Amino acid sequence: MTPDLMDAGAERAARAHGVPYASGSTESGGRAADFGRIATPGEVDVTHGRILYLEDVSVSFDGFKAINKLSLDIAPGELRCIIGPNGAGKTTMMDIITGKTRPDSGTVFFGSTIDLLRHREADIAQLGIGRKFQKPTVFEHLTVFENLELALKTDKGVRASMLFRLDSAQSDRLAEVLQTIHLADSVSRLAGNLSHGQKQWLEIGMLLMQDPKLLLLDEPVAGMTDEETARTAELFLTLKGKHSLMVVEHDMSFIRTISEIVTVLCDGAVLAQGTLDEVQADERVIEVYLGR
Repeated sequence: MTPDLMDAGAERAARAHGVPYASGSTESGGRAADFGRIATPGEVDVTHGRILYLEDVSVSFDGFKAINKLSLDIAPGELRCIIGPNGAGKTTMMDIITGKTRPDSGTVFFGSTIDLLRHREADIAQLGIGRKFQKPTVFEHLTVFENLELALKTDKGVRASMLFRLDSAQSDRLAEVLQTIHLADSVSRLAGNLSHGQKQWLEIGMLLMQDPKLLLLDEPVAGMTDEETARTAELFLTLKGKHSLMVVEHDMSFIRTISEIVTVLCDGAVLAQGTLDEVQADERVIEVYLGR
């Protein structure tokens, strides 16, 4: 059967089942998406071994090309570190992935079937992509417990919120996250009384309450003490495998502790990629970022 007939047949099947159809003609990250596959709502298809694809993505602001034919992909459960000089495009790349910025060209897929460029920012968060900005944003007048409870993936309507009570599964999940983020002993403390590092952990915990498949973390250890940085490394290594993580960071010691693959961005494109030792030895990376 020819590909166009397969595609048409799969589309008819999808319509019959009342679900969206993901055409197999789309390629991303150098790999073809599942051909003729019915896309189940909320499902992230990682059968091709990648949870995030960016291919030939470009965006300009007032004539300045912030992202220039950027291509990269990330595997399920991978912890990928992103480094590069200021203005390299790291934040803009995250903006594009989360729907805050629309690129001028290129493709961005979550798994093989979810075209992120067709979704709004809020929808992308619901699909399973969580983002943490550099500055912690927690509800400082609420306790640690209350912050995590608010972050639960529940109906946020007024009536539903007034009648909401934690069930046993939600209570267990909240307790699990408290242990994961090293705040089980601070459950009743006001978030405003936590240290900077603890606020960062709390915000990560709030993201975890949403059960994200991919976490984007922007300079998570900036401003932390050495002890907090070490515990954050432990936290990320615990999350690796259960979630996919993209970590933008400048702290090379921290990156050495957590990284397997490091991607170096410069002028909106991938300059180098490999282990930390490999990219640190790359003359181009030394010239534009690390210095001699």
